[in-house]
Amino acid sequence: MADKPIKGEKRFFVTGNEVVAWAALAAGVDIMYGYPITPQNEVMHYWTRLAPKYGRKFLQTEDEISAGFTTCGGVFSGARAFTATAGPGNTLMQEPMSMAEMMRIPAVFVITQRGGPSTATVIYSQQEVTLTCFGGNGEGMRVVYSPGSHQELYDYTIKAFNTAWKYRFPTFVLGDGYQAKMRESLIMYDPEERGIQMEPTEMIVGKEGTPGVDREPAHLRNTYNTEEELNVVVNELVDAFWKAAPEIVEHQEFNCEDADIVIVAHGVVTRAAQAAVKELRAQGKKVGHFRPITLRPYPIEAMKTAIAKAKEIILVESAEGQLDKIVKAELYGSQIPITPYFRPGMGITAEEIIEFINKKG
Repeated sequence: MADKPIKGEKRFFVTGNEVVAWAALAAGVDIMYGYPITPQNEVMHYWTRLAPKYGRKFLQTEDEISAGFTTCGGVFSGARAFTATAGPGNTLMQEPMSMAEMMRIPAVFVITQRGGPSTATVIYSQQEVTLTCFGGNGEGMRVVYSPGSHQELYDYTIKAFNTAWKYRFPTFVLGDGYQAKMRESLIMYDPEERGIQMEPTEMIVGKEGTPGVDREPAHLRNTYNTEEELNVVVNELVDAFWKAAPEIVEHQEFNCEDADIVIVAHGVVTRAAQAAVKELRAQGKKVGHFRPITLRPYPIEAMKTAIAKAKEIILVESAEGQLDKIVKAELYGSQIPITPYFRPGMGITAEEIIEFINKKG
């Protein structure tokens, strides 16, 4: 049995689902809980193929609700655990995801977005942004990373486990069907060899000693008897989340310093936006691109700086305004007009963005 899945740095040419499985191994994951749904199935397939070689485990559950709850249970036992799902599975998992928020369970969820609503397509979309960021009942105290490449899928899958265990909020890697199925090259690495110290796990239930005698009781609850009790707990959750937010938020900027037009896009669509900016700049147009990497919490202060000189924001997404709603809420009071380019369930190319902006004049 090999002691480490990745030693040194190695270049791979694989699918995004393979990347997630390898990244979870590199992050020291003990167990994956899962239930099949396209387009995430291969995360499970590759994990079950790889995990036994490194002493890791897998449990297939009877449905996505069970996959979510068993992931939370694994974390309670001190395991570094995760699950992956998409579309209707994401919908079904909202109950355990909400419990993870309430009880500060550092579970990791990988979402490979597919078209919706309902069963719809099994291909691709950015139509699970609202569901992933705010889907459960409660206030959405979650961390959501939106990677745009296989390299970032690897990096942020590893990072998700550190974020979850450091801040004790459920953490999401929001991929998509295109990333899940396509192949591209990336560098895989052992995080410790890069100086990335993995946050340790610990048992949340079943600790040694008697609560209240040998140690402080944990008071693990997700149900409350009175309005006042719930209000206190939710306020504590909200305060803790926003206190941590400045350390969590991430973004990228491309040529925003003098931009008259700033394209806002996330995930795989950022690749089209970056290519569009390069071509539009070559045409003499002052166009930039702002990319939120964390959708929750949103990097609003960085965005305000990036759009300071802009006359217009072009919001590009493969959904009917799910990112748009977040941006408008965060930019409330801003006088900069936001022009939508929405293509729900469709891939978006650089050429389409260029054509759209050029037609505007």
